[in-house]
Amino acid sequence: MIWPSEDGGAQRLAATELRLSATLTATSRATFMSTMTVLGDPGEVFLLTHDALRSNFGMPTFARVERIDPVTLKPLARSPRLKGGPMWPGGLAVVEGGDLVSVYGRWVHRLDRDCRVKAALELPVAAPWNSFVSLGDGLIVTKNLSDREPALLSVIDTNAMRIVAQAQSPEPSIARLSAIGDTVYLVGTRSILRWRWTGAMLVRDEDWAWDYLAGTANTYGWDVVLDGADAWFMDNGHHRYRTSMIGRGVAPTPNRLLRISLTDAADHEAVEVSGLPGGSITNPPLVDPARGLIIAYDSANRVIQAFDWQARRLRPRWRRERLGAASHMLLTGDGGIVTNDYGAGGEHVIVLDILTGATRSRTYVGGWTQGVVFPSPGWDNDLYFCSMSRVARVFSA
Repeated sequence: MIWPSEDGGAQRLAATELRLSATLTATSRATFMSTMTVLGDPGEVFLLTHDALRSNFGMPTFARVERIDPVTLKPLARSPRLKGGPMWPGGLAVVEGGDLVSVYGRWVHRLDRDCRVKAALELPVAAPWNSFVSLGDGLIVTKNLSDREPALLSVIDTNAMRIVAQAQSPEPSIARLSAIGDTVYLVGTRSILRWRWTGAMLVRDEDWAWDYLAGTANTYGWDVVLDGADAWFMDNGHHRYRTSMIGRGVAPTPNRLLRISLTDAADHEAVEVSGLPGGSITNPPLVDPARGLIIAYDSANRVIQAFDWQARRLRPRWRRERLGAASHMLLTGDGGIVTNDYGAGGEHVIVLDILTGATRSRTYVGGWTQGVVFPSPGWDNDLYFCSMSRVARVFSA
């Protein structure tokens, strides 16, 4: 398996072996609320979708998992409607043992590779539980999404389909969890925190935390990327996304790129991304540890800003404006950034050079919504791009 879960793994480095040509093309299929694709055995591609319309009427929503043809995107196997509850894009992974696990709404489902349900578990808080990370021993950790009540972390044995441990966060959390080994990182609505899984319980590291909003008018952060030495994320995550992120920021301040050392919580810093008011995002930065580059962005103002990270100092490298990037990004094997460019007429998938910001290639994928979810590589030097209205395969022409 080369891409068993969102962002390629719990550290969220999103690094691939892709080497895309200067000319790209795409095929797409209309879907309802595509969230992500993950890969199983060679040739296997699994797609997670969910319902949202029912939530507009106060009704429980549902998710669905499909095994799709890697070229045509047509479903080869399809799960029944999976119980969900409160709507929020969930998560899907190929887990230890080869089964699929989905977390959506307040339900966990384990499925076989033909998308047949093997077991299900209702989670204890009536809220959306936004995806999960896998631990070294095959267990998963998930949490409820909340901007008011403290988040509840839950460790789940998906073979027995039972909760084996829980830990209460001291604050709410919107962002998805990240992890290195058995250490789980949570970006709360004002602090970043972590817990260690001992094999029996989650133990909070009381000596490691950072109130990243102290002294600011900014809003909460989103998913954190862990490069082994530092944690990277962005703030001003409160927004009013409907069909796009453009102009949808809430706080009047610029959004910021945030860094904290994994070994010394006192070693942290924050820099403005675009410097423009109303800056906002809904996803993590892209981190390239080998080149010492961090790619941050301001989706509300359509700016991408690259930073050099050398000698433990952040310096601006290059800047692109009027690019509608909001989705999770991919790092290609030859130093490309796969992202989206949303504007009049729909959406393009583009590849930028990570050293210069120059556009290497682009292709139109269409759709009426700006992608804010998860792309993945494919099996034939191609990639899959998800948005709320479609899934697309992008490949060299």
